[in-house]
Amino acid sequence: MFRMLVSLVLLAVGFVLLVRGADTFVDGAVDVARRFKIPPIIIGTTLVAIGTSAPEAAISITAAIAGSDGVSIGNIIGSNITNIFLILGMTAVIGALPIRKNTKFYELPFVGIITLMLCLLGLWFGEISRGAAAVFLALFVGFIVYTVIIAKKSNEPTEDYKKIPMIETIIMIVAGIAALVIGSNLIVDSATDIAARIGVSERVIGLTLVALGTSLPELVVCIAAAIKREYDMAVGNIVGSNIFNILFVLGATAAISPLPFERAFVMDGLVALLAVAMLMIFVARRSRLSRVGGVLFLIVYGVYVLYLVL
Repeated sequence: MFRMLVSLVLLAVGFVLLVRGADTFVDGAVDVARRFKIPPIIIGTTLVAIGTSAPEAAISITAAIAGSDGVSIGNIIGSNITNIFLILGMTAVIGALPIRKNTKFYELPFVGIITLMLCLLGLWFGEISRGAAAVFLALFVGFIVYTVIIAKKSNEPTEDYKKIPMIETIIMIVAGIAALVIGSNLIVDSATDIAARIGVSERVIGLTLVALGTSLPELVVCIAAAIKREYDMAVGNIVGSNIFNILFVLGATAAISPLPFERAFVMDGLVALLAVAMLMIFVARRSRLSRVGGVLFLIVYGVYVLYLVL
């Protein structure tokens, strides 16, 4: 019992370090980008999106190196399911979420395509190989180019800002990376120990507990955006994060170490596809996710978690 309590405390400490590390790293990276007069919208669509996916990247890479492949892939698929069903569901309950034309017609279908690619590659080859990783990373570069082009078309001017001393910026970036590394190691070790003690697989822990913890930055961003009535930012953040999770996080992780793909992950991949399909259906007519849709998303997420536990 005492060992379990210690693991739970270490898990919580790991999540705190992970979220704070990602936040500090993004602040430092944004300051560097501003020094080079990069427009704020490009910073938002690239650096901030990468920053909110930094916890998933840190966890998945650490888990892969440690040989906890179930946590690694489960974290990625679970985070994408959590992002849509739980986070967008909660945000939509606060206020109906409008969706941009580009997100509706291009980015959402793209999430569906790469999720299907993940399932087919894993099922066919039994792993996410370095060859598959190269494909995902190439698509990631293409997506970055796409977001930059879309951002530049908006013609948003570079804004003035209060400069942070360069030494402080460097300290923020280094401290952020250190917190990410330490936090991810704590989470992987404690999550693996918890899984062994309660008799569930690393896959289930990765899909639920770890996925929820690494989705905290997206949850904070979306809830804050909803409260400030900046609803468009909420949907864009989630869709962008799901794309980054598969292309960047999974691609980088599998490039370091090929990831064995359990057949059980096919069902989880189908749930992730269901999440994308439901979101596309709900926004098809009025280009917004209503409160009713948000409630339904939360119900589906609850049923899915119940299925995993039982």
